[in-house]
Amino acid sequence: MKTLIKNGTLVLRDGEKKADILIEDGKISKISANIKADCKVIDAAGKHVLPGFIDMHVHLREPGFEGKEDIESGSKAAVAGGFTQVCCMPNTNPVCDNAVVVSYIKYRQQQVNLCKINPIGAITRGQEGKAMSDIGKMKEAGAVAISDDGKSVADSNVMRLAMEYANGFGIKCLCHCEDANLVDGGVVNEGYNSTLTGLKGSLRAAEDIMIAREIALSESLGIPVHICHVSTYSGVEIIRSAKKRGVKVTAETCPHYFILTDDIITSFDTNTKVNPPVREDKDRKAIIKGLKDGTLDCIVTDHAPHSLKDKQVEYNLAAFGISGIETSFPLSYTYLVKSGQLTLSRLMDLMSYNPATVLNLGGGELKEGAPADITVVDLNEKYVIDSKKFISKGKNTPFNGFEVYGKIICTLVDGIVKYAE
Repeated sequence: MKTLIKNGTLVLRDGEKKADILIEDGKISKISANIKADCKVIDAAGKHVLPGFIDMHVHLREPGFEGKEDIESGSKAAVAGGFTQVCCMPNTNPVCDNAVVVSYIKYRQQQVNLCKINPIGAITRGQEGKAMSDIGKMKEAGAVAISDDGKSVADSNVMRLAMEYANGFGIKCLCHCEDANLVDGGVVNEGYNSTLTGLKGSLRAAEDIMIAREIALSESLGIPVHICHVSTYSGVEIIRSAKKRGVKVTAETCPHYFILTDDIITSFDTNTKVNPPVREDKDRKAIIKGLKDGTLDCIVTDHAPHSLKDKQVEYNLAAFGISGIETSFPLSYTYLVKSGQLTLSRLMDLMSYNPATVLNLGGGELKEGAPADITVVDLNEKYVIDSKKFISKGKNTPFNGFEVYGKIICTLVDGIVKYAE
């Protein structure tokens, strides 16, 4: 099967160029000007052709919480958002802490057959922080990393053993950094706005202490580690300093941390409640600087869909999380590229190439021989985010009504169109 994408502007790692892409047997077979072939043609005139986005941090909720999201609805939302690969976190029910659950997720992905789904196994059994999961068997079944996301592994020795064991299988620990004792029930950033609203605050230190611990373990052991959803200016500095010393640390952040500040909590809108919390303007600016200088490697969504009943309660009782997979690219493009902070090529490193590299997933760039995981976008199309139109079951977003640029026109996975506007 052949497909030809013609007349588009390709976004490559070293910049942009006008060219056509010929796809054969699920691979990019040729990139050149004026390719002629007798096959299906996608006319990308006036559009940009991007490597398919890779989200290395999503919650698909299945098994166990299908009322919030399931693998089919999450996959449909992913391809509508331009994502060709996603990595799903293990806080399901049952927890993804064994080969059976990993195999189930892979089976469901084959049934749904939209985006590629890479399961992430739990570091500890039941995410209880005590005994390690069967990491080797999960890797064999298809897990690409391990994480107790939603929780930190409080016992430093358990974390050390997990890092060593996972490294032996060639996979990384993705670390949710939060000292639960220090958070002590906090639901927003501790500062002026938490005082103003009377909502219990969570110190930056609760995140920073665990970032520092994971980096200390990585440095002592010589083992790579990945830091999830960085939200603090001080956390960025800890990671920057570690990278300068040669520590094998990578890190990610999310659109809400480089766009929003905790001024949003004064509305008491529970769609603003996320973990770690949105913080202050100095944190937001530091996150952007970290994305520009390479301190932060990846932009992820931390897509956390919830049902209305999870959010339509008082703030303290509401679930944490934002449904973000359908808004990640337009928000990132509008607030980072259109604003002049980053080039489009750099954004693609953050959303495609780097996630593929961090987790050894393959893909992530447009080049001959690479998987034909491709997203076509219209960067000039302006529209208003409307959560009612989300394909995801989760309509929970603080970005409802935001004006953005960058409409997803179509998404191809292994050369097959999985979404078309």
